[in-house]
Amino acid sequence: MTEIRRVALLSYHTCPLARLGGKKTGGMNVYVRDFARALAASGVQVDVFTRMQEECSPRIDHDLGYGARVIHIPAGPVAPISVAAMEDYVDEFAAGILAFAAVEGHQYDVIHSHYWLSGLAGEQMRAAWPGTPLIHMFHTLGHMKNAIAGDVGERASQARLDGETHLVRSVDRLIAATPAERSQLLNLYDADPAAITVIPPGVDLARFQPIEQNEAKHLIGIPGWRKNILFAGRIEPLKGIDTLLGALALLRERHPGELDNVCVTIIGGNPWADTLDEEMARLHDLREQLGLHDLVTFAGSRDQDLLPYYYAAAEMVVMPSHYESFGMVALESMAMGTPVIASEVGGLAHLVRDGYNGYLVPSRDPAALAARILDVLECEGCRRRLGRQALLYAQSF
Repeated sequence: MTEIRRVALLSYHTCPLARLGGKKTGGMNVYVRDFARALAASGVQVDVFTRMQEECSPRIDHDLGYGARVIHIPAGPVAPISVAAMEDYVDEFAAGILAFAAVEGHQYDVIHSHYWLSGLAGEQMRAAWPGTPLIHMFHTLGHMKNAIAGDVGERASQARLDGETHLVRSVDRLIAATPAERSQLLNLYDADPAAITVIPPGVDLARFQPIEQNEAKHLIGIPGWRKNILFAGRIEPLKGIDTLLGALALLRERHPGELDNVCVTIIGGNPWADTLDEEMARLHDLREQLGLHDLVTFAGSRDQDLLPYYYAAAEMVVMPSHYESFGMVALESMAMGTPVIASEVGGLAHLVRDGYNGYLVPSRDPAALAARILDVLECEGCRRRLGRQALLYAQSF
């Protein structure tokens, strides 16, 4: 087997160093960032290529640490643009990578692309470097997105569906995060079973490890007597935040007083700058309509270094998603010893073992979610048991 000395990671549409909780930042950013660092720590030289989105971004960023670089490639306007608009600049991105590699005198031993647009760029690199394998991970699938889309605006484009179908047949190896994703590739894209390897993402156990709850509450400004319910993720319809708000309204209606010592923190997005963002505005309106303004706080995005304290301060982390290919937040929460209540979808159904390290509920079911939230709030012994088992489960990754 050829020794792997240099790897190109492609993360076209989002930078692994970007602040988490934005419109295009989440679990994939964490995955690419930590994967690059782990590869570099093993002695492999790693270059992560991403589209330049800000004039102030350095062309080469060394913030990943020794042996790993993030290279910002101009492709289209040097500004944030929609993922749909990025489809027009894939060729320019690939050409920029090839030009950079030519100047530096590099040919990579492996190309590893993330998300379908990166895969299309990776194909052009493989064509320029015969014999270099292209490994691809989708992270999310267009057909799965369409299966849960609430309206036409949330559906994946035909270009994406065609691109994903093409890549399934073209790349040298497909990486699936869970057995469920492997089944989706087989059933929805007619993938070759021999071309798929299931490799679940891990979790940084040095960063995410238990912290005493009151210490964590003190650091982030939550009174010790308050029980905190946490959501962390992008502010977008498929995350199901409206289901969480509906569940809280039901609890307040059916169990008066039960939420008097509870607060709910929603981490993600920018509640001040994103006032024109349709989903953020919709959720703010829904919070007011349901009379939850005194209970629910939209806290905006938070630095990765602060997230462990938010997880530790919470009684539970709620993930009411309609679709998750893996669910990195769930695993991070478990590593902190905090149980998870999640929709029984995608990777969450694989990570959360109902009644063992958390609870699974049907997607889009506020009543079922409310019942499980109440179970955890009312039974401290149950919460501690779920948390202990969640920690053991996370440590197995």
